[in-house]
Amino acid sequence: MRRDRHLLYAAVFLRATGLSMLAVLAGAYFVGLALSPAERGAVIAAGLAGCVVASALVAWHGDRWGRRRCVLALGALSALGGAGLALAHDGWAAGVAAFVCMLNAMGRDRGGTLVLEQAMLPAAAGSDHDRTAVMAWHHVWQDIGHALGALAAALPALAIAAGSDADLAMRLAVAGAALLIALAALPYLGLSPAVEAAPAATHAPMSPAGRRITTRLSALFLVDAIGGGFLTTAWLSGFFIERFDASLEALALLFAGARALNAVSHLGAAWLARRIGLVNTMVFTHIPSSILLLTVPIAPSFAVAAALLLLREGLVEMDVPTRQSYLMAVVAPGDRTRANGVTSLVRMAGWTIGQAGAGLAGQAGLGLSLMIGAGMKIGYDVLLYAAFRRVRPPEER
Repeated sequence: MRRDRHLLYAAVFLRATGLSMLAVLAGAYFVGLALSPAERGAVIAAGLAGCVVASALVAWHGDRWGRRRCVLALGALSALGGAGLALAHDGWAAGVAAFVCMLNAMGRDRGGTLVLEQAMLPAAAGSDHDRTAVMAWHHVWQDIGHALGALAAALPALAIAAGSDADLAMRLAVAGAALLIALAALPYLGLSPAVEAAPAATHAPMSPAGRRITTRLSALFLVDAIGGGFLTTAWLSGFFIERFDASLEALALLFAGARALNAVSHLGAAWLARRIGLVNTMVFTHIPSSILLLTVPIAPSFAVAAALLLLREGLVEMDVPTRQSYLMAVVAPGDRTRANGVTSLVRMAGWTIGQAGAGLAGQAGLGLSLMIGAGMKIGYDVLLYAAFRRVRPPEER
């Protein structure tokens, strides 16, 4: 079990590094390909569509096809799509490659592979008491990969400054990101059969209890995800530039610090959940983070706004490993892949809706969209506590 969890940590670190690097590079790369804004939007949408299709397939068939077999196949497709992106010369080729690669332009590692990994982690944890800590460490390694991948995206700029051809430097960087994604599939070869679903569960439909809990949680997660769609990194960056004329260098340092605080907070969440419970940890850390975000639009200076955002980032991700641990605990083992897949699809849909809403609210000011997103997240927390405070995972009973 210890070996399985370490292999999953290695896989998520490498994959997150490659996908984060690719997401950061994508904007400049598409500009270099002379794609119009509409073409760029279509390519990004194709990448998100790939994430959705992969998540849906593994949610309903991953246990039957075999979790290890599926993560290896998805890793190979991601690497193949990344390589295709490095060779693309027009919007059509880039769109097909983005779909195959399952490119998530949000800069986060999300999709079918993560759905399966999270379904495998409870078995790799060994016990209910260790489950949350194992999932928290999984997120820590993912966050480290996200941060390193974002930093690695600066490599082509350094190469261009040193005299290299701009187009070649960008294509080599995209190919390097694809190589990292390919390497991420190697740890799966060493996983034990313990991470697979029980044979009896691979053909069984989702249990009525699992379906009921998944439906209720999905409805709540949709509210949270729509709120999150108002609060993307790109949107926050735009707010700081518009409101405070912040420099790109300052924003790079700010968001690097934010990702570091996210990583630390995941470990804090595991520690806190042992003492006050998963639902309490999710709610009582998430509400203060949203209140902090409400103060950012009215901050008098960039320094104050940045400090408030960093305080928020130290709390906002504490509900992520606890939320996933809770979901895996309150559904039967045979329902875990499908429950995780369904909630992941709902969250992706919510982000899309929220980002569209942010665009409309942003017409009246980017600060308004931040306040709407924070308000929706507070509403989600209140509803979650009311609905699930008495539904306890096994280790809390």
